Amino acid sequence: MNFRDIEYLKAGTDKQKLCYRILKEIKVLDVLYDYNPIVVGTIPIAIDVDESDIDIVCCAEDLPEIRDVVRLHYSTYNMFSDRLRDVYVANFEHSGLPIEIYAESRSTLDQNGYRHMVVEDRIMKLAGDGFRQKIIRLKEQGYKTEPAFGELLNLENPYSDLLEFELLTNDELKLLIKNKHIPE
Repeated sequence: MNFRDIEYLKAGTDKQKLCYRILKEIKVLDVLYDYNPIVVGTIPIAIDVDESDIDIVCCAEDLPEIRDVVRLHYSTYNMFSDRLRDVYVANFEHSGLPIEIYAESRSTLDQNGYRHMVVEDRIMKLAGDGFRQKIIRLKEQGYKTEPAFGELLNLENPYSDLLEFELLTNDELKLLIKNKHIPE
């Protein structure tokens, strides 16, 4: 799956189609083009719940610069807020859907948000739709995404454990899922 090209969202779930429409409408990926934006999180891999937002990761060497760009284009949107520390995070809403822009100086492909999404997508494709539905049910109960995977796969530290799964082949990952998955 090429998550860097959002065209896949057009043919997806209702939430993915809404996400695509909003991203095109507010031109956020065009505005952030120089920062290599990638839409990450639960919507791209179809494990979103009603409260899920559109998450966009960016790479910015100059965090005050991206802050200024985001403020210029989106500070008048509903619920706008932002903060700049070691990373830059902006939140706002459009058409009833929350949007979060996250920027750090690391390449978007190396950021944990992207890496987690890719491995979670692989796990769900290998584990099947029943596993996906269990993740969604846990998220509806209030679990964050990585802890939901941790719950189903009996992981001690799901944030770091999931990143270690990146290096596994599909066969190794299938075996791990089979050995670790705790059925309901």
